[in-house]
Amino acid sequence: MPSRQPLTRKGKLRAFLRYRCFACLISSEKEDMEASEHFYSDDPAIGPPDVRTMLAGVDYYFLGNGHITVAIQVCTSGEGTPLGVLLMSPDVFGPKRKAWSLDPQTGLSATMMELLVQGEIIVALPSQVSATWKEWDHVPVLRADWGSKNFEVSEHFYCPDRTRPRLIRTLAIKNISAQAQTISVQTGVLAHQIKKELTLASGAQQTCACEYRLVPNGPSHFTVQLNWIAQAAFEAEASAYSQKLATIRSDSPVLNHLYSAAPHQLQATIAASGRVDASYWQYNLEWARDQAMIVLGLTYSGQFELAGAMLKHILEELVTDEGDAVDSSRKRPPQEVELDQNGVLLYALRSYVDWTGDLDLARKHWPRVRAVANFPLKPVFRHPRAFLFHNQREYWERHSLFGIEDGVELMYQFYPSLGLGDAAYLARLLGYEHEADSWQKAAAAIKHAMLHDTQYALIDNGRFIKRRKVNGEIQTETFLREPEAFPASIPLRQPGPHYLNPDSSAALPIALEFIDPRSELAQNTLTHLEQLWNLQWDFGGYSRYHVSSEPDSPGPWPIASLLIARAYFEAGNDEKVWRVLNWLMTLPGGKAGTWFEFYGPRPIPPCPQIGIIPWNWAEIIILFVHHMLGVRPSWQNLHLRPRLLQGVNQMEAELRIRNIRLKMNIQRVKAAQEQGFWINGQHHAFSPEGLMLPWSEGDVVVGIKTP
Repeated sequence: MPSRQPLTRKGKLRAFLRYRCFACLISSEKEDMEASEHFYSDDPAIGPPDVRTMLAGVDYYFLGNGHITVAIQVCTSGEGTPLGVLLMSPDVFGPKRKAWSLDPQTGLSATMMELLVQGEIIVALPSQVSATWKEWDHVPVLRADWGSKNFEVSEHFYCPDRTRPRLIRTLAIKNISAQAQTISVQTGVLAHQIKKELTLASGAQQTCACEYRLVPNGPSHFTVQLNWIAQAAFEAEASAYSQKLATIRSDSPVLNHLYSAAPHQLQATIAASGRVDASYWQYNLEWARDQAMIVLGLTYSGQFELAGAMLKHILEELVTDEGDAVDSSRKRPPQEVELDQNGVLLYALRSYVDWTGDLDLARKHWPRVRAVANFPLKPVFRHPRAFLFHNQREYWERHSLFGIEDGVELMYQFYPSLGLGDAAYLARLLGYEHEADSWQKAAAAIKHAMLHDTQYALIDNGRFIKRRKVNGEIQTETFLREPEAFPASIPLRQPGPHYLNPDSSAALPIALEFIDPRSELAQNTLTHLEQLWNLQWDFGGYSRYHVSSEPDSPGPWPIASLLIARAYFEAGNDEKVWRVLNWLMTLPGGKAGTWFEFYGPRPIPPCPQIGIIPWNWAEIIILFVHHMLGVRPSWQNLHLRPRLLQGVNQMEAELRIRNIRLKMNIQRVKAAQEQGFWINGQHHAFSPEGLMLPWSEGDVVVGIKTP
């Protein structure tokens, strides 16, 4: 173990910066920064309860259109406002307390609807409120119900267009008493209140509507206008946008809930410019990796235009001319570069091209794409004795301050190899044969070294390992260089050993079939990853890695759990897939289909509050479209390889691919019944490997009968 050099006082404070939990918005390329930039100051103990993200019994339902992001807070515990409205601009990142509708003294209470009847104030009580997703003219709408002994109340929230920062809220009140009632309806935002008088006969119902609108008020600042409106119709582009989204239905309520909430909530968090906070109310930063994964979710769910805008933003704003992809909105020195990001971005770009047929985006940005592909190949990263890459950063962003030694990281070989192969694929489409040959050879060499090199392969005891040191020795443990600089409660400050393995990222080469997902290597790796389930808790879920080496907090991560579920699906272990999906349903946020980064205690501050991760929605879309439906387009062909999870007997889907619609109906049949693919009525023999189709000029209807 290398000697532990003591940190200066400034160095102790700086230690927090280079781990995502403690990051903040930084644009400087300097390695030394002021201490004030290294801490989160958002203290949830200051201010009203609504400033806290993880309220007991809370669900957040996200709506948006690229110009406004809305989170409807439903809190059934009484800890926060039972039915509150958070209004934000997707281009302006900040903690929850900075939402334009959250009052620093009273929280979201002003946004509640109040009914004043004969001196009595009637509001939604925590135990009364129920919420569910609906669709009106294909547009996502949140319905919230509550009431009293004399009234039934139903509220609906939606964005009526795709061009203006507006939210519509309708209120339907039914008088269930035996006599007529005169009601004063009021609501507000901050200090502004609006009122309306209604008279309802017994059994009568009336509906009224109000509009919230964000109005610019200086750089990166908005105020909220709130007014009653006469009507609340959808504009055509809102319905047209929603009709493009991929739809998937099955005979499983769990699958239906998980998927249906994902595509529209994913886009709700993204600015029309392509910007997105990697974790709402938490990091207030951008990562090329996170954005690239979101591009995949957008692409697979038919949101091509927004996916293209995000790719353009990544290539122009989050990648340097040298091809360095930023993390935490910051360029890093070579020893701290996240080398997987380049490969993830190239994989997302290829997927976008194959799904959309749009090669112009790659052509226009080819100098930047070329730089992204070549960046990991720089001599500073190349291992001296194997075609592998090394530095002192790991996939989950720990680095030298957390005991990460200079070495070879599994994800920093897997994703560059995958991405270089995709860059070669794109280069051939654009006629750059020399670059294509060079990158393809590099991709193959990296893959061979990581799987087969006698000294440096990232395999031991028949399973993937996370990391080797430059000398080939496996790095099995880590340490905290200066423990007193960090919160006393974190696992990495507890007595060791602090293990690096297992790490959930090892599931990715299995999920993406970089290796045979049913091979002994895959099975051994997945068996090892089972240590991460319920490691120091009893409510389920996988941690991202062994929590003994956690410099944040112990607890399960939905992202890590979904990565492993995707690998288990390809490995054919449906029981483990279901375990993850059912677990997601039980978590806080499961009702809304909106999940936090992880679930567990956290020292706040200096750590930020736990936020909502858009990447979670992307992972769900990927699991459904790429894995379950098995839709794998290429430039030349459309490959379909669907497989129904055990316990599911029917799935229907309609997806946007290129300029056509793909309609799929998958049914499980008994062995004696006829199996096969029916393409626009024409029968093809069934094969577990699927069916390869040439591109069609019109919509494709596929019937599939599978064992």
